[in-house]
Amino acid sequence: MNPPTYPELVRALFPRLTGGIRWGLERTRRMLAAVGDPQRSYRIVHVGGTNGKGSVAATVESVLRADGRRTGLYTSPHLCTFRERIQVGGEPLSEAAIVRAAERLWPIFEEEGPTFFEATTVLALLAFAEAGVEAAVIEVGLGGRLDATNVVTPEVVVLTNVALDHTDYLGSTLVEVAREKAGIIKAGVPVATAERGTETLEVFRRRAEELGAPLRVLDPGEVRDAATGVDGTRYRLSDSVWGALDLHTPLIGLHQAQNTALAVRALEMLSPELRPGREAVLQGVGSTRVPGRLQVERVDGQSYVFDVAHNPAGAQVLASALAGLDVPRPIVFVVAVLADKDHGSMLRILQEVGDAVVLTDAPSAPSGRRWDLEVVAREGAWPGAEAVPDLAEALVRGAELAAGGTVVVTGSFHTVGDALIVLGRAPYGIDPPLPVSVATV
Repeated sequence: MNPPTYPELVRALFPRLTGGIRWGLERTRRMLAAVGDPQRSYRIVHVGGTNGKGSVAATVESVLRADGRRTGLYTSPHLCTFRERIQVGGEPLSEAAIVRAAERLWPIFEEEGPTFFEATTVLALLAFAEAGVEAAVIEVGLGGRLDATNVVTPEVVVLTNVALDHTDYLGSTLVEVAREKAGIIKAGVPVATAERGTETLEVFRRRAEELGAPLRVLDPGEVRDAATGVDGTRYRLSDSVWGALDLHTPLIGLHQAQNTALAVRALEMLSPELRPGREAVLQGVGSTRVPGRLQVERVDGQSYVFDVAHNPAGAQVLASALAGLDVPRPIVFVVAVLADKDHGSMLRILQEVGDAVVLTDAPSAPSGRRWDLEVVAREGAWPGAEAVPDLAEALVRGAELAAGGTVVVTGSFHTVGDALIVLGRAPYGIDPPLPVSVATV
């Protein structure tokens, strides 16, 4: 059966796909081959790593678009609508375009039985070709080596950093995780990274040397005079292809100086015919939009910060950023973390900058991955934590406790996306409810 409408597609047909994760690239390769390998019709930048992938990918896409390219951006997961994952020209793909690609692919999906992420990746790569995209930025979903996106042959590979996350799939040590991330390095394809760990960076170096891939490591000293506030982050990037650059990104936090600088270094490594001009770099970095990353909003007179930190490394970045921001106090966290994350470490980190916390659940989170609020409260990672299972009620309670201060919503993409919907701040609209079994990766 072909999906006749977009609501029917997201409500009824995607659940028929196999949920969960199944490693391997052969299904993805076969599905793309069946529609003529559309990913070969445009240039690609492939972005992997643990944290910061979304910001780096969005910055690269924004600069290429500012340079006059017709761009595609594929990221995951989404906050409020499936369409966020597949963007053309800086806007989510239209419902009609998604349905057209799905109609063409559906018989293949029926035959291959792909996972949700495999199917979405193939749909995105086909939709980009049908939209006439010249350059696409593709974010890795999980890991790298066996991620469905690793079927592409990019112009440049970007590896942001390595932290422990998804340890049940990627390994229990940083070196093991780094090996999985390094799996997207391709023979002869330039690589840019901001990783600093001695052992993990050595994993990247060895893999790049084995494949003859030029490696550029962003040195923290290259980013100078960084300052951040609620209007974004300013810094100077030392000499580059375009000379010294005074850059401003709307993305908040000193870590965004590193993320966007890494994006610029990756853009430097593009072939001359694709490399953007200086003004495009300035303009593109300055107009990057990434909802849910230290996103500051004021709703009905209340200050909010939304951030998708979902592991201890992300929580540390969020805590450090909040400590340096002039936001009204008290700071009250509204937090929902998936059960398979190290939520104890996250809560202890966030407590260092917070005055109170409300623990809750995200409605869109898969039922099998929701944390047990009573158990988490008893564990006492944040003494005095309140547990309010209903997210809407938790947001009300957070605003009461903040009393003119700041409510910080964090813990997962589900948490932030659901909260934005509840508060009427969905950045690109919302979908009919996606079944929770396929809304995750």
